[in-house]
Amino acid sequence: MRRFFAKYRLFAIVFLSLATVIMYLFYKALQPQKMLAVYQPSMVNPELVDSTLQYKRKYHTVADFSLTNQNGEIITQRNYKDKIYIADFFFTTCPTICPIMTKNMADIQERIKNDDDVMLLSHSVTPQIDSVAQLKKYALEKGVDDTKWNLVTGDKKQIYELARKSYLAVKEDGDGGPYDMIHTENFILVDKKKRIRGFYDGTKKEDVDKLMTDIAILKNSNSD
Repeated sequence: MRRFFAKYRLFAIVFLSLATVIMYLFYKALQPQKMLAVYQPSMVNPELVDSTLQYKRKYHTVADFSLTNQNGEIITQRNYKDKIYIADFFFTTCPTICPIMTKNMADIQERIKNDDDVMLLSHSVTPQIDSVAQLKKYALEKGVDDTKWNLVTGDKKQIYELARKSYLAVKEDGDGGPYDMIHTENFILVDKKKRIRGFYDGTKKEDVDKLMTDIAILKNSNSD
């Protein structure tokens, strides 16, 4: 009997190993694929959404734009064609949340530096102050990689409308002035089809880590 078990011991080990692998593969195949929501205006805090869009439930995408970056180059959606990107709103003289957001965006830049699918886009909410020269100075101070990250300025009305009608990311100032806005701490994840796939608190490391996880999910999603 002992010789019988010794004879088939190797076979049993191989069989059990194969069975374990097969069971694991079946388990993985039966697990639902992780997916990210496609955000619509109706899903977002109404304070951050233009009143004309607050009840829109589908087909929301980021509108085309034409803005100027820290190098004086015109940046449009063509620069982000077939890219996943993270957008935010800031201003260079902001003394509160912007330095933290910029530091965390720089951390993301480091983590995606070898990933050709992912880029960054930061919009100034005070374009009258943030000239090309001011943005360039800020970019050099913060270690911005021009190939990965555009800091953009331009027409205030266009930036306001992008913020309120496309990215759903800023509040109205409330003082009655045209196109005045209060930017939030949000980082916005945009997919290759110009759809919003997530909002993250750009001042919190745990949210930045979640953003990186969600980028991986987005890249592995068959629908994206």
